[in-house]
Amino acid sequence: MKRATVTKGSGNIFRDLGFSVERSAELILKSSLLQALQETIRGRGWKQAEAATQLGIDQAKISKLLSGQMAGFSVERLVHFLSLLGQDVEVTVRRAPRGQRYGTVRAMVSRRSSKLAVSRSEKMQRYGVKKAKKKGILTEADVEKLVFQGR
Repeated sequence: MKRATVTKGSGNIFRDLGFSVERSAELILKSSLLQALQETIRGRGWKQAEAATQLGIDQAKISKLLSGQMAGFSVERLVHFLSLLGQDVEVTVRRAPRGQRYGTVRAMVSRRSSKLAVSRSEKMQRYGVKKAKKKGILTEADVEKLVFQGR
């Protein structure tokens, strides 16, 4: 019986599949943002049509997002969608470890913040923006963001 050859991965599946350093970094970010978006939509129990209404896109695009298709969606657009759903997205930049040629791109989805954002968004929908601000659910900065987004 022939033995299978096993090659240790680099820690970036897209790089291991042959994508360039730049493209694989983008795909890592996009896949993590997409995962957060999927979890948020599914966590709220929304139908695709409801999610489409919340994000201002058609149901076919929601179907693509929920099935994991990233083509046609930029990192910026995915971040915008998460923002519309009441999620905070943070980016941290720091120096790569010594001896490492390139920095590493990682993204983490916080389960706790996802649950908090869902409840905050639900309260905002229940009370409306003015009442949510009065009850301390929204800050002045949150209201400015909503006004800027045309909500």
